[in-house]
Amino acid sequence: MSGWKIYNDEVIFGFLHFPDAVTLGPWAQHGLQWHFFGMWVLGLNGLAYLIYGLVTGRFRRLLLPISPREVIREALAAARFRLQHADLTHYNAVQKTLYVGVILVIILQVISGLAIWKPVQFSFLTALFYDFQGARLAHFFGMTAICLFMVVHVALALLVPKTLLAMITGGPRVDDRPARRRASAPASNM
Repeated sequence: MSGWKIYNDEVIFGFLHFPDAVTLGPWAQHGLQWHFFGMWVLGLNGLAYLIYGLVTGRFRRLLLPISPREVIREALAAARFRLQHADLTHYNAVQKTLYVGVILVIILQVISGLAIWKPVQFSFLTALFYDFQGARLAHFFGMTAICLFMVVHVALALLVPKTLLAMITGGPRVDDRPARRRASAPASNM
């Protein structure tokens, strides 16, 4: 919402203007302040999540490998409303693709956001997008991709209703330790 307020101050596409009812802040400066607040909260949270996922190997275990054949098969099943997801502790190929994709888009959002925020100080980042306007376009389309991800994410969750309950309750308990440590753990008598 703050980004839409900033966008309205200097539109990219003349036909697209966001109504004030869905923007945050009465002026673009207020939108910027909210945007920077959100940037720090979400940026630090995202950095912690990224470090955790890489250091623990969680991303590698949960998101890789991705088979293009499986992605196509499961995307077609989802389009026919026949997507099955028997084991909530494992992501299917469509989920893996979407999660990896959104992580990459969020990284692109951070880079393009820094290029827009300080185009002179981060000129090397701005150059990645050709120029300031290119960084703005990348940031705009990145946010569009994140919004589309959320729509698809919710739609897929509605196709498999038991995932909604798992999201609310935390889902089934998963032993996320590496297999080597699990094998050496003492067995319980339960």
